[in-house]
Amino acid sequence: MSPFPPLPDTPSTGSRFLRAISADLWIVVWLSAALFAIFQTGPMPLYSTRTLGVAWEMWSSGQFLVPYSNGEPYSHKVPLLFWLIHAGWAIGGVGDVWPRILQVAFGLGVLLLARRLARVLFAETPLVGTLTPWLLAAFGYAFLFGLQIMYEVLLCLCVLAALNALVGRDPGQRPRFILFALAVAAGLLTKGPVMLVHVAFPFLLGPLWHPWAAAERARWYTGGGLALLGGFAVLLAWAIPAAIIGGEAYRNELFFMQTAGRVVDSFDHAEPWWWYLRMLPAMLIPWLLWPRVWQAIGMGIGAERGAGLRFIACWLIPVVVAFSLISGKQIYYLLPEATAGAMLLAIGLARLDQRVGKAPLVLGTWPLALCLFAGALALFLLPGWVADGRVTSVWYVDLSAASAWFALIGFALGIAVLLAPRADGAAVKCVATVSIVSMALFTALFAQTLWPRFDVRPAARYVAALQAQGIEVAHHDIYHTQFQFAGRLVHPLTVLPLHGYEPWLDAHPDARVVRYQKTLSALDLEHAELVQPLRSDWLLIERAGSWAARLRGESLPVPETSALRYPQAYWPYMRLDAAP
Repeated sequence: MSPFPPLPDTPSTGSRFLRAISADLWIVVWLSAALFAIFQTGPMPLYSTRTLGVAWEMWSSGQFLVPYSNGEPYSHKVPLLFWLIHAGWAIGGVGDVWPRILQVAFGLGVLLLARRLARVLFAETPLVGTLTPWLLAAFGYAFLFGLQIMYEVLLCLCVLAALNALVGRDPGQRPRFILFALAVAAGLLTKGPVMLVHVAFPFLLGPLWHPWAAAERARWYTGGGLALLGGFAVLLAWAIPAAIIGGEAYRNELFFMQTAGRVVDSFDHAEPWWWYLRMLPAMLIPWLLWPRVWQAIGMGIGAERGAGLRFIACWLIPVVVAFSLISGKQIYYLLPEATAGAMLLAIGLARLDQRVGKAPLVLGTWPLALCLFAGALALFLLPGWVADGRVTSVWYVDLSAASAWFALIGFALGIAVLLAPRADGAAVKCVATVSIVSMALFTALFAQTLWPRFDVRPAARYVAALQAQGIEVAHHDIYHTQFQFAGRLVHPLTVLPLHGYEPWLDAHPDARVVRYQKTLSALDLEHAELVQPLRSDWLLIERAGSWAARLRGESLPVPETSALRYPQAYWPYMRLDAAP
């Protein structure tokens, strides 16, 4: 018998390496899918094109303090995202590659901070920290909105950075108030005071979930209050000089309309208080389709009321109530709170994982697999249905162009999720991987079918050519700056009202007007200089005098060249003599 005690069983270097790869595999899966998906199309109107349009106007005018949209100060957003875009342009030149990479980097940062938050709050249950980034990365709506060059993902990053600072290394120790102040300042410079709605409740209710805050209430509220004041000081350091430069109208909108105006009686996106409840099913895809998740939600809510679960309650519940009471609503406004939802699911799934042998068969992944099989079958049969005339093309798009390869991949994904294992969180990783890959493939399918109805580049380039020759261009009805970046425009468009624009047309007969309508007539094709589909409408560019005469019912000679008739290939088209 050996005189030495036996050595403890320790995993080999190779085993530790494999475990590390398995733990961080979500990074490879999500990052690959996000980079693939975000470059499938050009910038999407109206989210990405508006952000890039404002950033371009600031860049081209050299005015970096006040955001501008179509030549006017833009009070709807604060400038941090624009500045980050400018930083990349200063190094690599103007383009849309850097903003997309920046957006993906924000998304990766959100997932990393979500994992850290879960690891600290649920240190006694490591599986919660492991599953949280998988669950969060697989939310379909979060993935798709994360591909838009807009403010919410950066705001989400700031919110999670602030909450991580509040949690600190351990809820039993003093928070990192300096980091909290910096994160709050960044969030305020990303989307204004709405940042406080996301972080104020976990701070104000800190003694209910944070042991150090319960023991040191005075130091908690003093340190956090000073941090919030410091964040506001940074915001005011920008807002005050910007308000002076932007003028009185900009100042009033910046300090009132974009805060109280949205809360009390929203001028934009107004919805009833229960609207988020109606949107909840869409926000929970794909996890809504997995019956085991519903059991996990119950187990998560019924878990022991530790600091982590109390933190989720102090964050998720009051923020959702607050946004429900605010008049203006969008589904992506609650994007930062998706992390709280993912952690709640992870708690329940971690507890359920311990009882997986007792879980009934009905809680398997077969509903998810059936959805994938149904979608794949529809894609496989669609070309035949279109050819037989049983299905008509949507938005004038030939859906038979959808490749059968998408159907085959859909069947393969359905089989993969059907055979998902049921223990050690492996099922979550399998379902999450299938969801992430499915979202990436959805963007590729969209790019091959419907994207031409969202591509503003033909119209933007034509407007740029008109302006280069000194021809004034007007836009009928609200203009969302969708042509500024794509056409690299250096002059604003004249915005015509929805009604009462006829005198302007008569006064500027040689100007061009960008307008929209649901259907096209032969006269439209004869007299318009450019016609292209845009979303659910047709976009036309026509001489102001020609349109005015046709509105009065006057007969006009047919131009020597006119817009081509709409081709079967669905791609936007212009007159052969596209130059103005």
